[in-house]
Amino acid sequence: MRRLPIALLALLSAPAVAQTAAPAGMRPPPQSAWTLTLGIAPVVAPVWQGSRDHGLSIFPDLRVNYKDTLFLSVPDGLGWNAVNQDGWKLGPLAKLRFGRRENTGGSPFLITGGSTALRGMGNVGIAGEFGGFAQKSLVQGKLRLRAELRQGTGGHDGVVADTSIGWNDRKRDGSLLWGITARATWADSDYTNVYFGVNPAQARGTGLLVSRTGSGLVSAGVSANLIKPLGRFGKNGVITLFTSYDRLGDAAADSSLIRQRGQRDQFAVGLGYGFRFGL
Repeated sequence: MRRLPIALLALLSAPAVAQTAAPAGMRPPPQSAWTLTLGIAPVVAPVWQGSRDHGLSIFPDLRVNYKDTLFLSVPDGLGWNAVNQDGWKLGPLAKLRFGRRENTGGSPFLITGGSTALRGMGNVGIAGEFGGFAQKSLVQGKLRLRAELRQGTGGHDGVVADTSIGWNDRKRDGSLLWGITARATWADSDYTNVYFGVNPAQARGTGLLVSRTGSGLVSAGVSANLIKPLGRFGKNGVITLFTSYDRLGDAAADSSLIRQRGQRDQFAVGLGYGFRFGL
């Protein structure tokens, strides 16, 4: 399984966006330097990346921000906007990628549903990923280009790169926000072989053909979301509806695990609620 389903990252970051969006000519109430966001998001998605089986997971959204400088959350990781000017944000970044269980295929957040396709593949442990990011905002912040590069340790020792381009907009009165994002994930063979490769021991335990995967495109896709602030400036929280589609690239899909027990096309849908506090 990925760190979290990629579309969920957009959903879990939505509460902070929605609650700072102000109608034209108006300003939201002053924000505290430190803020805490609490949220929850039921998501129906493939049980593991590349799975034919879907399951229901309930993901927590816990994030802490210090102004527009430091951020800490499950989907976004721990990061520092070391450069934050002229629409640019650059800095170091650390993230967690949750493990994968061979008996169910699911993450620790899986509530119902599962997959038996991974039995014999062994469990994959939690991985830490350390690197940096660069982001450029254009068109008054509506257009955002972002790239991340991270080195893994623990569950995998590979290099992962995420790239995305997104457009966000809202009604003039701030009563509804929406966004669409296209993104792609790239990785080296040290990463892809952990999640998609089949070694001789795994082949004996599963009946799959031995497959050694290479470097390249892991997946590419698009997600869309609608965000409804509750109360003025989202003072009562926000509700977010999202859907996504991803297609596995050849670096993952050429594996016998995907060819024999999975599928390239991945769909997800979710609904989330989040509330932000000033500290």
